[in-house]
Amino acid sequence: MHASPSADHARLPGRALVLAGILLAAVNLRTAVTSLTPLLDVLGREFGFSATLAGLLGMVPTAAFAVAGVGTPRLAHRLGLERTAVLAMALAAAGLLWRSLSGGTGGLLAASAVALAGMGIGNVILPPLVKRYFPDRIGMVSSLYITVLQVGTILPALLAVPLADAAGWRVSMGAWTLLALAALLPWLGVLRIERRGGSALAQLHDRAVAAGDEAPELAAPPARGRVWTTGLGWGMAVMFGMTSLVTYAMFTWLPKLMVEAGASPAFGGTMLALFSALGLVGALAMPSLAARMRNPLPIALLCAACHLSAFAGLLWAPMAAPWLWVALLGMGPSTFPLALTLVNLRTRTPAGSAALSGFAQGVGYALSCLGPLLFGWLHERSHGWGLPFAFLAACVGLMVAGAWLACRPGFLEERW
Repeated sequence: MHASPSADHARLPGRALVLAGILLAAVNLRTAVTSLTPLLDVLGREFGFSATLAGLLGMVPTAAFAVAGVGTPRLAHRLGLERTAVLAMALAAAGLLWRSLSGGTGGLLAASAVALAGMGIGNVILPPLVKRYFPDRIGMVSSLYITVLQVGTILPALLAVPLADAAGWRVSMGAWTLLALAALLPWLGVLRIERRGGSALAQLHDRAVAAGDEAPELAAPPARGRVWTTGLGWGMAVMFGMTSLVTYAMFTWLPKLMVEAGASPAFGGTMLALFSALGLVGALAMPSLAARMRNPLPIALLCAACHLSAFAGLLWAPMAAPWLWVALLGMGPSTFPLALTLVNLRTRTPAGSAALSGFAQGVGYALSCLGPLLFGWLHERSHGWGLPFAFLAACVGLMVAGAWLACRPGFLEERW
């Protein structure tokens, strides 16, 4: 009697090494974002850049993630998932180190782009790595790495200012290079095992690429239809894009807003960490909640109400109840996991799911790129926060319009 595939995987030597690689990669996927923004005031004084340029730094993550989302599948098909994981962490480490040594704003921008390109590649390849090596534990391992990703978002925000106070901003930003280098080691070990051959881990990789494709998990059959001709496709793109726009605008500007309201830079970093941490609540709760509802539009409306209440508090009385405003602000982006959940709830086939996900994320990240830049430009022009928050409130309105289209019952395949 042959053992089941699940049993074969459960006994697979080397899976602990792969799991370590997945988790260490996940903890690195946002460090370049939240280790920078609490220090924007310090960097602005150091290099003399304006709020508009700070906004440009804030738009690099979404731009890098959009480019990585388009280019990574082809790269992984050529190199293989494991070698692509090595490349992702090497780019992250190189960019983080270069950024800590930068002598000007050009270096900061270029180094951030390199680091975030690596992290964007990591965003794309972690799910198929889970699928390849943990087909019997996809839900558990996915939840684990999403949780670790959130930890990697929170810690830099908490530690950026204390580290800078103790050892300088270069050490504060460069310290995360060590974490990226640590994430390289398990994947180098996996590649070594595969090169030696004969092991169960190597045989699993060989079976996966037997058809000549180094990353078959990223392959998707061409969808018969055009997502861009459907209201569902545009609704998903706008919902995803506006949520990302507001989120990355706040990642960039929340610490400075708190400092201008009279708080210390360390408190601004703590608020950014709280904002990041609450994303985990939505990520864990939203899939099961949305799946139970025929039309989850009320969830999107509740998220919009959280956002607008937070904007009002941060604009008119930021230090009256900052923990409350930031808690509400952190619950608003729950429309992000809602949108990811709807990708599967509103499609019947893998081809439809791949097409809807690609369109929504590609267009959405493109739309969201200008958020941090416009928020900073409006602040610089108006010398206040009223116009920037009016801009974000309009984006929340667009998000609700997109959610109205995306949440309606039905399937993509019936509409194209």
